[in-house]
Amino acid sequence: MVPGTAASFQTRLDQVASRTDNSVHIGAPLDTVWSLTNDVRMWPLIFARYDTVEVLHEEGPTIRFRLKMEPDAHGFVWSWVSERTIDEATHSVRAHHLDAGPFRFMRVHWTYERDGRGTTLRWRKEFQARPDGPGDGDITTNVGLQMEALKNRVEVAAGWMGRR
Repeated sequence: MVPGTAASFQTRLDQVASRTDNSVHIGAPLDTVWSLTNDVRMWPLIFARYDTVEVLHEEGPTIRFRLKMEPDAHGFVWSWVSERTIDEATHSVRAHHLDAGPFRFMRVHWTYERDGRGTTLRWRKEFQARPDGPGDGDITTNVGLQMEALKNRVEVAAGWMGRR
């Protein structure tokens, strides 16, 4: 297949099965939200359903880690390896799954923006769920649960840190 041809373009479209674009307002300063949400070791404390994080490699602004979820309704534990690169200058993060777990692929772009009353955190995802993985509805529901848990837990932590 020749890059740039209609056939290669169609293949690319077929690979991007789903996209989500979600945001949440967090009543805490950007620097607090940034530091708490970019410390992947804290994720089991600030995200719903994440059980453990194992850091595999860190170099500069990039971190590679294995994330395990709590068991699902059938007792299965989903796990995957992800790599995140933060850009502090633009307050953005690009991530992708290396070992995709419940996905054929997953790419995520996080952006942080001061909004006068706190911080708006936005997640844009491109992914394709595996046939034996959770369906798109489960993923969409999970994003909402994750963002709500994150919002609540970061706001509590910010209050404890005196940064509200």
